[in-house]
Amino acid sequence: MFSNILIYFVVIPVLMLGGLAICRNIRQIRAVAVTGSLALLALSIYLLVDYLAQRAAGATAPMLYCDSWSWFTPLHINLAVGVDGISVAMLVLSAIILLTGSFASWKIEPCPKDFFLWLVLLSTGVFGFFISIDLFTMFMFYEVALIPMYLLIGIWGSGNKNYSAMKLTLMLMGGSAFLMLGLIGIYYHSASNPADLTWNILEIARNGAIEKGWQYFLFPLTFVGFGVLGAMFPFHTWSPDGHASAPTAVSMLHAGVLMKLGGYGCFRVAIYLMPEAAHDLAWIFLILTGVSVVYGAFSACVQNDLKYINAYSSVSHCGLVLFAILMLNTTAMTGAIMQMLSHGLMTALFFALIGMIYGRTHTRDIRLMGGLMKIMPFLAVCYVIAGMASLGLPGLSGFVAEMTIFVGSFEHTDFFHRAFTVAACCSIVITAVYILRVVGKLLFGPVYDEHHLSLTDATWWERTSTVTLIICVAAIGCFPNFFSDLIKFTFTKDIFAVIGMN
Repeated sequence: MFSNILIYFVVIPVLMLGGLAICRNIRQIRAVAVTGSLALLALSIYLLVDYLAQRAAGATAPMLYCDSWSWFTPLHINLAVGVDGISVAMLVLSAIILLTGSFASWKIEPCPKDFFLWLVLLSTGVFGFFISIDLFTMFMFYEVALIPMYLLIGIWGSGNKNYSAMKLTLMLMGGSAFLMLGLIGIYYHSASNPADLTWNILEIARNGAIEKGWQYFLFPLTFVGFGVLGAMFPFHTWSPDGHASAPTAVSMLHAGVLMKLGGYGCFRVAIYLMPEAAHDLAWIFLILTGVSVVYGAFSACVQNDLKYINAYSSVSHCGLVLFAILMLNTTAMTGAIMQMLSHGLMTALFFALIGMIYGRTHTRDIRLMGGLMKIMPFLAVCYVIAGMASLGLPGLSGFVAEMTIFVGSFEHTDFFHRAFTVAACCSIVITAVYILRVVGKLLFGPVYDEHHLSLTDATWWERTSTVTLIICVAAIGCFPNFFSDLIKFTFTKDIFAVIGMN
């Protein structure tokens, strides 16, 4: 088992949990958190390099590093792992945000040991989810990633944290109920012979055994189940409250990584395994995701709390991911994955900066702040960069991701798809409005409160966190071909061979 590199994405977090359990002071806790996060980042980068080397050498299998170990034979449950370019990209993203989130939580109080234990447990679920190709173990890791959120927000959060934690948990568990029904249905229709039933995604896709009638029933269950985590309208209401109350690192991981489980699951399970239903029913969910894109942007315009602004912005950007996936063509889906990477990095940067500003000013209300560029220029410049990435400034990640989505969406020549594409494009203008409004009010103009003049700028650990994220955002914007080529192989060699579309 341990000869497969993917297993270490679960082993290292488990070792981190053990190390944290025996820590006795804050320095040991920080050392374990940062060392483990660095190990995961190094492992993910090594995996990325090796994956690209194998593809360059001619590897044509849909997924690499595949392996399977029997777990519960009567129900054909296996610990099956494997990755393609999309999975590798998500693993690198998760490792980066875990590391930067650890630095952003350098002075977390109270009970730092317990906080990092739950944070690492959440990351264990995330890494396990992205390496799983067995539906049962994928769902298991999905639940491991969701459950710690209640305690992380309820104990270490702020504001109306108990309400937000309970609302988030109930709504996400409701989505999990839909998802569980859908996955069980897929299992029992994965093969015509009961002895050949399987949870393995690749085997189910290869068999193509799910009848079209059952696809119409199971596709909505799985797409909605994952879509709830992707903040799809009208199941998005947990997201703004949850983000607003969560501590900084939890907001970073939640918006930057956890919400990506929704888009990844919709693509990997709903679209991949039930292509005929996806083709026929996509228009329904295009309407819902189109509403998410525009509604989230408009809602961000009327907020005054920095976290609520970014939370509603996340609803819009994550809606754009699902919107692009439902276009069912190579270009749009490539844009969807790039948008997942782009949004994960820039929203993590936003929430890190908001946490740093709040820690100094003790307010997130933009009406009670101003002139921060004079007081904390480093944090202010970082906030401007994050804002420019969000509104799609060329040279940063948001531009290439959104342009790829809109170009791919416009490949459809019918009125319905093009009308919704035009409506989604309007979100760019709305995004520019609320980003520039916040930047102008928060960073420039006169200093609102004279007490803010005594505030300090970013510390070394805060600079480490923000600079790392900014470099990654710029890397996607300046070298889009690298990331496009990494993920496009999946579509050309595997997914569209099954879906049978362009």
